Amino acid sequence: MSTIKRVAIQGIKASFHEEAAFKFFGEDIETIECTSFKQTFQKLANGEADCVVMAIENSIAGSLLPNYSLLREYNFPVIGEVYLHIQLHLMALPGVVFEDIKTVTSHPIAIRQCGDFLDDFPNLKIIESSDTAACAKKIKEEQLTDTVAIANTLAAKLYGLNILERRIESNKKNYTRFLILTDKQSEIKNANKASLCFQVSNDVGSLANVLNILAENDINMSKIQSMPVLGKRNEYNFYVDVEWNNSDSYDDAIRRILKHTVNFSIMGEYVKNDSV
Repeated sequence: MSTIKRVAIQGIKASFHEEAAFKFFGEDIETIECTSFKQTFQKLANGEADCVVMAIENSIAGSLLPNYSLLREYNFPVIGEVYLHIQLHLMALPGVVFEDIKTVTSHPIAIRQCGDFLDDFPNLKIIESSDTAACAKKIKEEQLTDTVAIANTLAAKLYGLNILERRIESNKKNYTRFLILTDKQSEIKNANKASLCFQVSNDVGSLANVLNILAENDINMSKIQSMPVLGKRNEYNFYVDVEWNNSDSYDDAIRRILKHTVNFSIMGEYVKNDSV
């Protein structure tokens, strides 16, 4: 992976997406800032990035459903995953004390995840933004002495802010899973996890047939997500993550599943990486 230099992320430098990119690739990369997840895929499609790091689920907020649609639309192979422990801090310009604060700004999900803390200060005005790190950057650039951002330590360090309150997230076991995608199909050595997508017929037991095949082959299904097929009533794409210890069992399961599914695709085979 050391040859990958340009990594497209949703958000700006010091965002959680950049933190996830650093965790997966190391810090010797060029992050390509994008305003949307779709733009990260467009950068990859246009050859302006070598890789995309994209959040796909959060342990509190759940799945990011639009991102499943992007996976299907662009069909870029998944080559890895990374989990990030989301820790949220309250930060301000040096010299600002808590009594000076009138406004709190952050991404709406981050604000929701800090609800218990913010409920104790109903006088604070809350402003939602598209990106946690962008809030920290704005405080620095505009020298806002009455505003705090909710963001990560990377943002505080990059934009020279002081952390007034640490770990203000309500749930301390808050994790986000990110997928790593590229535009070149390459075989990953020692792969033991895969992301699959398929449809099944609208008959009784059709999905159960697929799940039974996985169980019979000792394949662990770690995730299942359904999304309606656009314009089709009662038709769904199923996105399934599976893990295995024996590659022959996995290969056999895939062969058998093909007979029970429609529009089956392997979105990626990669190494399980769920350490945080």
